[in-house]
Amino acid sequence: MDSATAKTLLDLNRAFYGQFAGQFAQSRRPDQPGWRRLLPFLPETGPLLDVGCGHGRLAHFLASQGRQVAYVGVDSSPALLEIARAGAGGMDAVFVEADISTPGWRRRLPEARYAAVVALAVLHHIPGWQRRRALLTELGALLTDDGLVALSTWQFMNEARLRRKVMPWQAVGLSEEQVEAGDYLLDWQRGGQGLRYCHLVDETELAALAGQAGLHVRALFQADGREGNLNQFAVLARQKGG
Repeated sequence: MDSATAKTLLDLNRAFYGQFAGQFAQSRRPDQPGWRRLLPFLPETGPLLDVGCGHGRLAHFLASQGRQVAYVGVDSSPALLEIARAGAGGMDAVFVEADISTPGWRRRLPEARYAAVVALAVLHHIPGWQRRRALLTELGALLTDDGLVALSTWQFMNEARLRRKVMPWQAVGLSEEQVEAGDYLLDWQRGGQGLRYCHLVDETELAALAGQAGLHVRALFQADGREGNLNQFAVLARQKGG
């Protein structure tokens, strides 16, 4: 994917989360089955980085489960971070504004290494194979020696309701030839009409991306939604010698 197309897609999503931050936050559940299945892989204490933290609901979930991690959330949306900070209360939580799609974002973090790096519903918003691989490489570089990356990717094509939200690329001035296989444009109609870019990251792609990023898949499962297959969760560890 060329840089101009990637910029169009990234700008589209930035604009979406800026415009619909409040409606998006209200539409998210405070808990979900997939998160509970991730818990055994997440640390009880120590630094934890939540990449694409949005309005900070993972911080609240971890606190509700008695996890005493030093939570750091990073997101590019000032509007979502404002909601996160307002609701943080007395939690041990730091929220950092940084755009993970731009070079140097890691320099804004308060820690150099993390016991866990969590990226929930993030990878499918990164346009282009090379950019997704680069992000996974960066996340792996932030781990302690025995740290883990935990992530989820949206399997939106598993639900008929979501399949009906797919829009033509012409709606944002692009063509099928400019995007990659598995790229989609999805409609949003809560509090107004918006569009988001999403990529369908399947099991095969995830394993290939992880391998190229020096990681291997330690656990993989699907959860959430009516059929229990709305999100794909993966736990990644560094390859030996990596």
